[in-house]
Amino acid sequence: MVFHDHAEILKVEGHSRVETSSGISASLAGRYATALFELARDRGQIESVERSLASLKQALDEVPEFKTVTTSPEFSREQAERAVLAVADQLGVDPLTRNFLGVLSENRRLAKLKQVARDFDTLVAAHRGEVTAEVVSAHALTDDQMEALRKQLRTRVGRDVNIQSRIDPSILGGLVVKIGSRMIDSSIKTRLNTLASAMKG
Repeated sequence: MVFHDHAEILKVEGHSRVETSSGISASLAGRYATALFELARDRGQIESVERSLASLKQALDEVPEFKTVTTSPEFSREQAERAVLAVADQLGVDPLTRNFLGVLSENRRLAKLKQVARDFDTLVAAHRGEVTAEVVSAHALTDDQMEALRKQLRTRVGRDVNIQSRIDPSILGGLVVKIGSRMIDSSIKTRLNTLASAMKG
């Protein structure tokens, strides 16, 4: 596999846990995301990598077999790499991201892919002067709901907001929104738990 910046990606393995300027706690996934972001930024390829990672995140959410290949120890490194690169080619992933997937495969770090993609989005948002909000909902939000939420959050924090959403049916309804260390929890599950606690008291 040809990856001229292989050393830059590989050197992240040995670093201790540090806090980056964008607020990402540099876990292993954070260090991979930072290395990928710096390469993409230096090459003027942030948007293409961002699109590729978004496609990969969607595939991880919607295709159980793809998620299994990235997380199951039953697959050899070579099998996982072949499968992931085949999916990447089907999705039209850009060359930098494709090579990056190869590095994750070689290091048996494909299970970190989703977190790497989230951390990359956070770095991109900081680069653009945006704030990243993690939004958890019981059901997928419509485009109109996402836009309304984006406007509400922009009013609240005074900056443009990049939303990373995920679905968790266990919250039953409502939303859990996390911006940095701040949590806004309006989920039905939390309200029911609060009510149950009040009734016990």
